[in-house]
Amino acid sequence: MKIPTAFKRWSPLFALVLVGCLFQFRSVLALTQWFKKSETPIQEWVSSAENLIQVALLLDTSSSMEGLIEQAKSQLWQILNNLSEAERNGAGPKIEIALYHYGNTEISEASGYVKQLLPFTSDVDAVSEALFRLRTNGGEEYCGMAIKTALDNLEWSAGEDQLRLLFIAGNEGFDQGPVSFQKICRKAKDQGIVVNTIFCGESLQGIQMGWQQGALIAGGHYANINQNLATDFIETPYDEEISRLNLRLNSTYIPFGKLGLNKQKNQQAQDANAFSYSVANAASRACFKASSNYVNTSWDLVDAFEADSTVLQKQLELAKEYQNLSRNHLRLKIKECQDKRSAISQQIQALNQNRQGFIQQQLAASPTLDTESLEVSFMQSLEDIAKTKGFELK
Repeated sequence: MKIPTAFKRWSPLFALVLVGCLFQFRSVLALTQWFKKSETPIQEWVSSAENLIQVALLLDTSSSMEGLIEQAKSQLWQILNNLSEAERNGAGPKIEIALYHYGNTEISEASGYVKQLLPFTSDVDAVSEALFRLRTNGGEEYCGMAIKTALDNLEWSAGEDQLRLLFIAGNEGFDQGPVSFQKICRKAKDQGIVVNTIFCGESLQGIQMGWQQGALIAGGHYANINQNLATDFIETPYDEEISRLNLRLNSTYIPFGKLGLNKQKNQQAQDANAFSYSVANAASRACFKASSNYVNTSWDLVDAFEADSTVLQKQLELAKEYQNLSRNHLRLKIKECQDKRSAISQQIQALNQNRQGFIQQQLAASPTLDTESLEVSFMQSLEDIAKTKGFELK
């Protein structure tokens, strides 16, 4: 075929234009990627691999489970305090929590009535917020599907010496649904993930319905609770002072970024949620906030600066009272808040020592107090498993 003369004349020019367009496209693409990278928010604090404890909590939210949700909401801070007391080689743990609910008709049938509320996170305020949003509604409780979803979708750590735990709580047959609980529990064990089962009802009934078998297959612990048992809070002479110090602790946070102010408001909202149960529960939350596991690098400039001092080199969206501060003045403000927070946290921790002593005395006098609660079952399950990874629980 004969190529037209006009095409021969213009083809080099066409090729040159095409190359230029490609170069421009790559330049624009690179520039776009650079902007995306520069806009990437400060990442949430990530636990070190050394003493990591990952806990996935799977809660049945079908119609009869109001009591289970109440126990989860009211006992969250004591569970977290107990977890934070774990030690290995003289060092405390880093804690990540994931949250699912299942067995609720508001969740799609296509997902097996299982929904992730939170992936693994160190943002415990988000965990509390998610628990307080939960509502029950009748549905199909597929335990095998719930476990499979958590195994497949969560970013489980790969470290052999890390503690990876899954807790599932409910009251229907453990063998319901399209996924064999035997197979999925074996898979969990092969991956080094320990499945612990908590049956809401009589122990023998839970055994007959397969809950104990699931735990045994996965190398976990079986427990039963009375989900309708209201949480007994042990009030101490130290609770009110701890709560007052908590208000001062909140004043040491400097919100930044698009979510900063909303996260700070949520911090205060979860304070109020804890206080809605009792001053003792509010004190329990405050004690956790004074621990090294309460870290908010994604929205608090004090925590973010401690994790990475170069954060001040970025374009930061700050609250009005901080917008006109120079970088040097902002650095001084951060230091002031760091020192204040450290001093208040130490005061809370000292009071908590006395508080825990008082609580232990009360528990010794009433050894059957809350023995069938979610918190007690959780810690009983954790105790032996933690020892296999070298952790000691106080």
